[in-house]
Amino acid sequence: MAANENTPDERTEPADHRPAREFRMADLAEEAGITVRTLRFYRERKLIPPPRREGRIAWYNEHHLARLRTIGALLERGHTLGGIAELLSAFDTGRDVGELLGLENTLVPPWSEETPVRLTPEELADHFSQDITAENLSTSLDIGYLAVDGDEFVHISRRLLDASTELVNQGIPLAAVLEAGRQVRAHADALADVFTTLIRTHLLSDVLARVCAREDVGPHEVDHLTETIEKLRPLSKGVVEAELSMAMDRRVRAEVAKWLTEEGREGT
Repeated sequence: MAANENTPDERTEPADHRPAREFRMADLAEEAGITVRTLRFYRERKLIPPPRREGRIAWYNEHHLARLRTIGALLERGHTLGGIAELLSAFDTGRDVGELLGLENTLVPPWSEETPVRLTPEELADHFSQDITAENLSTSLDIGYLAVDGDEFVHISRRLLDASTELVNQGIPLAAVLEAGRQVRAHADALADVFTTLIRTHLLSDVLARVCAREDVGPHEVDHLTETIEKLRPLSKGVVEAELSMAMDRRVRAEVAKWLTEEGREGT
């Protein structure tokens, strides 16, 4: 019998059970494509988290490797080490992805149909270039557009990400886009309050009162609650879209008329 017949073959071990890779300083530097001196400098600047210590030996892991690759990619995109340090600090204090996506149990499926987007820090920088600053990143985390999941960001909505990217590409500063997003969020919350009050007051008051009082609620009542909300989903969206479209028509016409009037005055 061969000596290694009873030895488990590491290649057949499920990926989820593989031990996390760890590196000594020289090995980590080589893997990241930098010098040991550069790695020490990054550690002194607190651009990477402290290693795990085992006696006098410092052990680094794949999180450190991902962080070093992020630093390298951001440097290639023109960011300074000072700016990167601020970005990484905001990144490390970001909201948890579970909080962002609202994964708590609910009586009904999510009303929103938005698709979250996972982004590496490098991909986020590609979307917004030099507008990726610590202040803008902190604002995005605060508003709830972004959350941190491991070494990645999660943006709450593909549509919002695409719209923000296009607005920045058209020349609007990301800080102004985020401020507009904060104002839109406030107005959207107010609109949602109007519709939920309407539903609660006139359609679901009895059922919701029993749910809140933790009384027994039959399956058919829960089904009724879900079905009613599902039917009202397209109605509320239709109302908001119609009113917003008409409001934009009114405002755009008013702005054009104002511009024409001012141009006419200047031409006289």
